[in-house]
Amino acid sequence: MKKLTQPMIAPQALLQNIRGLFVMVFAFGLAVSSGCSLLQEQTRPVQNDNSQDTPFVPADVDREPMLASSTPHGLSEFSATPLQEDVPFEPRTIRSLRQHSFTTEGSDSDASISSGGNTMVFASTRHNTAPDIYTKSVDGVAVTQLTADPAWDVQPTYSPDGSHIAFSSNRSGNWDIWVIDLKGRTPIQITDEPGDEVHPSWSPDGKRLVYSRLPQRGQWELWVTETDNAAARRFIGYGLFPTWSPTGDTIAFQRARSRGSQWFSIWTVQLEGGEPGYPTEVAASTEAALITPAWSPDGTRLAFASVGPNMSGAEVSSMAAPQSDIFVVNVDGQNKQKLTDGYSANFAPVWSSDGRVYFSTTRGGPETIWSVNPDDAALNYPNSGSTADAPAEQDPPEISDVGLAKDV
Repeated sequence: MKKLTQPMIAPQALLQNIRGLFVMVFAFGLAVSSGCSLLQEQTRPVQNDNSQDTPFVPADVDREPMLASSTPHGLSEFSATPLQEDVPFEPRTIRSLRQHSFTTEGSDSDASISSGGNTMVFASTRHNTAPDIYTKSVDGVAVTQLTADPAWDVQPTYSPDGSHIAFSSNRSGNWDIWVIDLKGRTPIQITDEPGDEVHPSWSPDGKRLVYSRLPQRGQWELWVTETDNAAARRFIGYGLFPTWSPTGDTIAFQRARSRGSQWFSIWTVQLEGGEPGYPTEVAASTEAALITPAWSPDGTRLAFASVGPNMSGAEVSSMAAPQSDIFVVNVDGQNKQKLTDGYSANFAPVWSSDGRVYFSTTRGGPETIWSVNPDDAALNYPNSGSTADAPAEQDPPEISDVGLAKDV
């Protein structure tokens, strides 16, 4: 099987997949292997497109593979492609597992939990094909819609004091970082550059944001900017999905190696006086991409999604949905634990102040938001490990000839 390197995705398809786990795996992850830009032209919001059956077209073996899509639905909102079959779910007794969002149409994703742990903000396509930003009580059913722009609004995150929400949107023509208040009013554009900026994360004092930036030509970068002075921005390294520690100036992110399997792994970087130190690799695998890190409230652990090939071992070139599960690990790389059971696609974890890990999952059918208590990991997955590496039988099959996650 040919190694997948440098496939290109139509700009509208990227809009559909900019959020959540499969943004990284199928759009950001698979799409860049030698510094090429994912976005060859400016992205524009697309409305009222009902063409959801665009198939994946494998490339000729002698040419670079491409994801062929003339519409934003060539890749579905979450689950890989229209060719995917339903992911089987095996019922288990998991006392700590809870469902927090409910929808029969569209999907919910990109959850962020308020500092008090009582409300959450998330992106959803429940009312529109373009995602909007919503809030709700974590234990309620009613939802409040904060944005209704024809463009795509994704990846919302609460400020530390809970007064504002930062998010990514292509409403200005390309992807930028925006901030709104809790009523969805007074939108402020934080970034305004020719490249694309996504996935904001607040500093503990609420005065700075870290985000990913893709220049018009180049690889994904990490930048820090002041919320009240966007011109005071600073490059701090290369990577994706940065998240700021709630207890200091340490930033976690995902980055791929430039050799071997080229899987993503989880890294941290410490800022001193605003300047980055040497990055530290916290968790890595030769058989899975480790992506979308999230800090625990005390800054001692990281949750992340581990993405491998699907259970049937189908080739990635066939675009069958990969298996993905949620793990937690100490920030020193020890005590790795598996929180989900491997029978659905679980991704984009985020921690709540009460210690629960929220994540998006297909276990109930449509993609919705659930949570689990990491302290009950033994209840969530039989024989879950507490060592630095998960038991061998839990690891996905090796596909060393496929680079699932190159970001340079």
